[in-house]
Order: sequence, then structure tokens, then C-alpha cells
Amino acid sequence: MTLQTEGLQTLEQIRAFLEGSQPMGFEIPSREAANNLIAQTLRRFGYARLGKADKGLVRRYLCKVTGRSRAQMTRLIAQFRRTGRIKDRRGAPARPFPRRYTRKDVLLLAEVDSLHSTLSGPATRKLCERAYTHFGDQRYARLAGISNGHLYNLRQSQTYRRHRGSMDKTRPVKVNIGERRKPHPEGRPGFLRVDSVHQGDLDGIKGLYHINLVDEVSQFQFIGSVERISERFLLPVLEALIRAFPFIIHGFHADNGSEYINRQVAALLGKLHVEEFTKSRARRTNDNALVESKNGSVVRKHLGYAVSGHFRPLFSFC
Repeated sequence: MTLQTEGLQTLEQIRAFLEGSQPMGFEIPSREAANNLIAQTLRRFGYARLGKADKGLVRRYLCKVTGRSRAQMTRLIAQFRRTGRIKDRRGAPARPFPRRYTRKDVLLLAEVDSLHSTLSGPATRKLCERAYTHFGDQRYARLAGISNGHLYNLRQSQTYRRHRGSMDKTRPVKVNIGERRKPHPEGRPGFLRVDSVHQGDLDGIKGLYHINLVDEVSQFQFIGSVERISERFLLPVLEALIRAFPFIIHGFHADNGSEYINRQVAALLGKLHVEEFTKSRARRTNDNALVESKNGSVVRKHLGYAVSGHFRPLFSFC
């Protein structure tokens, strides 16, 4: 809707307009049109010579017809009284900050990334630093001291993209081992939750790793300790723990740790005829909450955090 305001020539007409149009809202199509309307209205009514009450009336009128807030209108009126006009201040600053890295630096960075297949920021920065300090290439004088964060900023610039070509984001590797969902035992025992607990290190010597298995329904729990978390140590203990349960195992649920989500563990579960192999979902911290709570209430409570000087295998039943 286009609002014709030339007919409002007196303060009484503005007051009547505000009282009659209180439920309505108005919006000026563009910022330039709003600024012109404000300047014309202030000149027409001689805003600087008005009293305090009349100034407030004009201010409310302008806020109504332009859609500006009270704070915005205060700044625009102050600009008009100071300069005699209202100018849009958006755009490039009059005195911008000096540009440290030039177009040549961006093209040089694109050349380095093209030769080295776009390494990480720290590695690329080290290449530029070595080119300047060790080989004396003056072209790398500015890039030798660039920060990792600003190096990535240069890679996002239009100059870099036009010269380097299109880039694809890193695509996550999809692991097809295990089904990403929460297990549903439906009151049946035999659905295990598993997690690893590291005992800790002492004087640079790795401590034990405790393998904690808990049945979701019956709360049967077995704990086994291994010297290392690798396949050689983990698989025999894991098989012994699963066989120790006094009922048939139907499901095996782990978080996304690589010690369990691998082909060796999947083959072991297939050999033991475990029907379901599930893993926790992303951003679902409660999927494996049962065994996580047992880590604190059972493993840490009875075994603590101290590191033993000798490896002693442990099989316990809780």
C-alpha cells in the first residue's frame, strides 16, 4: 500500500491521524523512500523549533508510517539535525583496514595447494614458511607468517575458488558393520551392552583395559581385563565373556568405538550365532547409558583408578 502523506500539513492533522489509525500498520517499500519521507516531514514541520510534546508527536507519526523503531528514529533525526539530510550509511567504510594479503598471495596459495593436493592448514603454512626461510623465495614473505585460521579464510575467497576450481567437502566414510539403532529386548534376556574402561597410565606404561558386558534385562554383568585393546588380546576375552552368560545371547550393542565396530568382532558374533549387532546412534547419548552407568558404579567403585605394576587377567561376575 502506498501512503499519501502530503495532505497532513498541521500537527492537529497528525494527532488525528495517529488516533484514527492506531490498529493499522504501515511499511515503506524501500530504505531510501523512508529516509526521504523522514527528511521531508522534519523540514515541513520545522522539527528543531517545535516543543517537546510536538516533537514526540512527530516522532510517533514517523515511527508509525515508516515502521522504524524509536531508537532508529532517534538516530535518524539526530543525523538530520546535524547534517541537514538523512543518508544511508551502509556500504564500504570510508577508511577501510589495510589489506595484508594481496591477490598475488591468494594465487600463490592456490598454486601451493594445487601442487600438494590441498594439505591441512598447519602443513600448508609450514611449506610456505620453509619456502621463505630455507629457500629464500621472497614470494612467500607474507604467507610465511599467516595463521592457520586466516589461511582457511583465503581458501574461501572468490579469487582462490576461481583459480583453484571447485572443491568437494569431505565425505564421511560409511561403515556397514552393525545396525545403527537402539536394541529392543522386549523383556527377554540376552541383549548385551558392552563398553571399554581404561585403568590409566603410570610412568608412561599403559594400564589395563576392562571389558564390561551387561545384560539389559537381567542385569547380569561380566568384566574381563586385557593388556591391550587390540584384536589379539580383545577377541579371546570377549568370546569367553559372552559364553559365560547363562542364557542365549540374542543381541550385542556397542558404541561407535573401533575396537568393537570391525569385521573381526562381527565374525566372532556370527560364529556365536548372535542375531543382532547394533551400535549407538549419532547424538543419542542414552543408547548405551546402561553400561556407561555400570562403568562408574561397578568398575570404578571396585577397581578404582590406580594402575597396577603387573598385568593380571581378571574375570569377575556381578
